[in-house]
Amino acid sequence: MQIQLRDPLVLPCGSTLPNRLVKAAMSEALGTTDNRVTEKLVRVYERWSAGGIGMNITGNVMIDRRARAEPGNVVIEDDRDMPLLKAWAKAGQSHGGKIWVQINHPGKQCPKGMNKETVSPSAVPFRKDLQMMFATPRALEESEILDLIQRWGRTARICKEAGFDGVQIHGAHGYLISQFLSPLTNQRTDAWGGSSENRRRFVLAVYDEVRKQVGPDFPVGIKLNSADFQRGGFSEKESLAVIEELTERGIDLVEVSGGTYEAPVMTGATQPKKDSTVQREAYFIDFTEKVRARCRVPLMLTGGFRTVGGMKQALNTGAVDVIGLARSIAIEPELPNRLLADQEAQYPVKPLITGVKAVDNSGLLEIQWYTRQIHRMGKGKNPVPNEHPLKVLFFYLIESSWGLFKSRRLRA
Repeated sequence: MQIQLRDPLVLPCGSTLPNRLVKAAMSEALGTTDNRVTEKLVRVYERWSAGGIGMNITGNVMIDRRARAEPGNVVIEDDRDMPLLKAWAKAGQSHGGKIWVQINHPGKQCPKGMNKETVSPSAVPFRKDLQMMFATPRALEESEILDLIQRWGRTARICKEAGFDGVQIHGAHGYLISQFLSPLTNQRTDAWGGSSENRRRFVLAVYDEVRKQVGPDFPVGIKLNSADFQRGGFSEKESLAVIEELTERGIDLVEVSGGTYEAPVMTGATQPKKDSTVQREAYFIDFTEKVRARCRVPLMLTGGFRTVGGMKQALNTGAVDVIGLARSIAIEPELPNRLLADQEAQYPVKPLITGVKAVDNSGLLEIQWYTRQIHRMGKGKNPVPNEHPLKVLFFYLIESSWGLFKSRRLRA
């Protein structure tokens, strides 16, 4: 029998997703200057829930107020925002779907001036052309590593208490867990670095602590790189080993991605153009097939899907179990209902071109253009699918400078 987009999926913990469409995490940047939850987030997730999505995954909620990735991040360290957290959870569930919180720590991957300092497994700077934007981090002490592991668990527990349906640990895209996994950014000589086994010790400890604090029946997933796409970085072989260990521990869903700020293949801007990938639409689908050959863990894939046929093909070859949607529902929040009715997108995702090569190749514009559409929904407005990218870039430069200025004043 052919798998349909509307078919439910039962996760290992027993939780059921009502269909095979998931809103992947996108950084909304709709928190307050001091990183608290807002009504705008509630409004956006009610809109996405009404669009028919089977599950929403929130964007980039931070576990430590001292380590924010960008202005407008939400930080969950305690229950100070419990009323709005509960409202956010209910909004994501308002039309029968689920909502998970993506929990993260940026490590060194946050702009200069955002935090008093940046930390990472090792004091490895960014490559030269990015050092103007990103500071060289300080290497974490072991006591700090143990504290961060506890923080991941505490944030997950608070999310459960607020009524969210699950959490996704962010282990991809060059953030802190990804930094521990990569030999390029983890050059430690203690138990947290060196061999691939030692480098994956941190992500396994984070998962174990989260599971300990939320219990066996609460869904826990992870977003993990298939590779860093940098010479000498985290490899597919190492990624497979991490997924195998997490599967043995009971992980409920693995979302496969790839890349870092230094190699942003996750945006599609520099995505390798293999014929097989182009024909089957999805990024990283060759890797999910390798995972499937070794693990029965539920798999999610985001990026590159363009048609109902491409999504169904990925499901029915066994390469994935759920389809991640991101940019497409930032401009068309009702898209899931169309897809579930076997109708194609009204506004297909297309490349954003400014003519400024450095901007077009960086992936920065992609992120900011779609964030702006999310912000429109947060104000109760509709997205503008054809908004000119140069206009968005102009407003981003103004707003990000103001956001960084306010963040610096806040931490002074």
